[in-house]
Amino acid sequence: MRDGIKFDKVPPIKGRDALKKKICGSLIAFFLTAALFGLSQAKAPAKAPKITVLNPMGQPPPIALVPMAPRLDTLDGKTIYIVDVGFTDTHQLFTEMKTLLSEKYPKTTFIVKTKSGTYFDDDPKLWAEIKEKGAGMIMGVGH
Repeated sequence: MRDGIKFDKVPPIKGRDALKKKICGSLIAFFLTAALFGLSQAKAPAKAPKITVLNPMGQPPPIALVPMAPRLDTLDGKTIYIVDVGFTDTHQLFTEMKTLLSEKYPKTTFIVKTKSGTYFDDDPKLWAEIKEKGAGMIMGVGH
């Protein structure tokens, strides 16, 4: 009795107790089976064969450092190549750049050349020409 109110105990429902017993029994059986199955598996672990793997990074070759070309004392009387690698719509820019540089340095010859292939392709003929006839090069790689 609390605060003058009498509380009667609720009588158990017959089916409720039976259901509780079935659930408890099923859970006990499940955990016992799982434990026994786990122990039987733990007794004989399978040994995996050893394998050898290679590092995918490999052994990169040493990098040969190439120093920058020495700075020219003067541009007077020199030939400077402006090399266009063929990036879209850049040839007009390099042609205009040649005009502007020729006005600023009238004693210097500027030659615009388009490299064969893409930026990543080698052009040995052009490099040989620049080494033979040129004193410097401006490499235009796009915008």
